[in-house]
Amino acid sequence: MRILLVEDEVGIAAFLVQGLEEEGFHVQHSPSGDAGLDLALHNDYDILLLDWMLPRRSGLEICSEFRKVNKTTPIIFLTAKDTLEETLVGLQTGANDYIKKPFHFSELLERIKVQLRNKPETTQVLDLADIQVSLASRQVSRSGREIMLTQKEFDLLVYLLQNKGQVCTRTKIIQEVWDIHFEYNTGVIDVYINALRKKLKLNDFDKHIQTIRGVGYLAKE
Repeated sequence: MRILLVEDEVGIAAFLVQGLEEEGFHVQHSPSGDAGLDLALHNDYDILLLDWMLPRRSGLEICSEFRKVNKTTPIIFLTAKDTLEETLVGLQTGANDYIKKPFHFSELLERIKVQLRNKPETTQVLDLADIQVSLASRQVSRSGREIMLTQKEFDLLVYLLQNKGQVCTRTKIIQEVWDIHFEYNTGVIDVYINALRKKLKLNDFDKHIQTIRGVGYLAKE
């Protein structure tokens, strides 16, 4: 499960990132409103945690802009504001819940779980020709034969299939699959692509995972 946390208070952010990752969540953190909105609009998250008061752009503004393009991803405000009027403004803007600082981590965790339970179901099976990927069971098969992949191979295959028909650049792959957001040798991607092709038995005639030279990779029927 992927969480975007937009929070400018360093201590709170570090505490929440550590706690949520210990609970098995993948957390991406942004300390500013502008950067947080950019991440929200260009990545897929299961839930957004937004501080209300942020530099450059408020959590309320992020919520409003995000809801113009995404109506379903749950949003929880983390804020010191606690009047009824402010609560209503946040909910009317599109937030699903609202938790007042300071709060116990266990309370936030329960609220996150409630929102994820209520989240509309998304596609649980991805396919590429005769390749099938079950997100729920993390199983991969080709023509009915189960393929054993490592966790990172699975994550890479899922990312390619979720973007089927679109070129996935090396930069986006290293950011989304490896969660690396600084200059890094992307040669590791080639190693995993080769491993995927070998395990899926994709020969030279199978063009399902194509190399786009100098750019990245493309999953295609």
